[in-house]
Amino acid sequence: MDMLSTDRRLSLPDGGSREDDGVLFVGTATTLIRFGGFTILTDPNFLHLGEHARLGMGLRAERLTEPAMQIADLPPLDLVLLSHHHGDHFDDRAAAELRKSLPIITTGHAAEKLEEQGFGAAIPLETWEDVTVERGDAAVRVTAMPAKHAPEAMAPVIPPVMGTMLEFERGGQHLLRMYITGDTLVHDALREIPQRYPDIDLALIHLGGTQILSVLLTMDAEQGVEALQIVRPHAAIPIHFDDYTVFRSPLQDFRTLVEQRDLATEVRYLERGQSYPLQTTAAVRHQ
Repeated sequence: MDMLSTDRRLSLPDGGSREDDGVLFVGTATTLIRFGGFTILTDPNFLHLGEHARLGMGLRAERLTEPAMQIADLPPLDLVLLSHHHGDHFDDRAAAELRKSLPIITTGHAAEKLEEQGFGAAIPLETWEDVTVERGDAAVRVTAMPAKHAPEAMAPVIPPVMGTMLEFERGGQHLLRMYITGDTLVHDALREIPQRYPDIDLALIHLGGTQILSVLLTMDAEQGVEALQIVRPHAAIPIHFDDYTVFRSPLQDFRTLVEQRDLATEVRYLERGQSYPLQTTAAVRHQ
């Protein structure tokens, strides 16, 4: 595998997946994305029901669900997208079982933590920075999106977080644009996203209404709907809900609000283990 070059490009060897295009929801913020010849894992969290994720500051949260698969069940991966380094996004199983040479695109803080765990191919991005991953005539540009995991008062004790924008191309032709929110609250910087990216095909939106010490750290139902109204993706899939004891905003609350609001976004719901088929932008727009 080639090293990252100065123009922020990463070349992968031939042999990528060209089948089973879709997003498979594993649980929490963990999804398996197969599209455009690439296989991408997000926020790997494979703890079992009853096990505890480490959240920092000596805090732990109990898992209330089972992941839909284990690391051993995964197909060969091209890269990992990691929004931040918390135990419910990168757990001990991920640290022990994922390939240490696997490219992991993440924040600078998380890249340092990953290096301490033996992962030598982390790619840190600042907000609006991007890296293009290529395989033959296929490419996916990964751009770091603004995210805010905590109010300013708690920022010093909560790790930095990022969202990501994925833009798939083949032969220079645009295929699909996907936004993943990361663990964020609604904040002013989100409004710049639709200005830069007015046409987003699909968003994976982190919900849950995470609360620690009564402080909201991820979007609850109300903020989740507000985020969709701001970013206005064509379709959205909620993830990161009902998995841990610190998640205080049930998915049903979000579903109720979606039914009550006149959204421009089609919201699709996945059970853990279910997949959402991905199509090119042109195919989506002509449905």
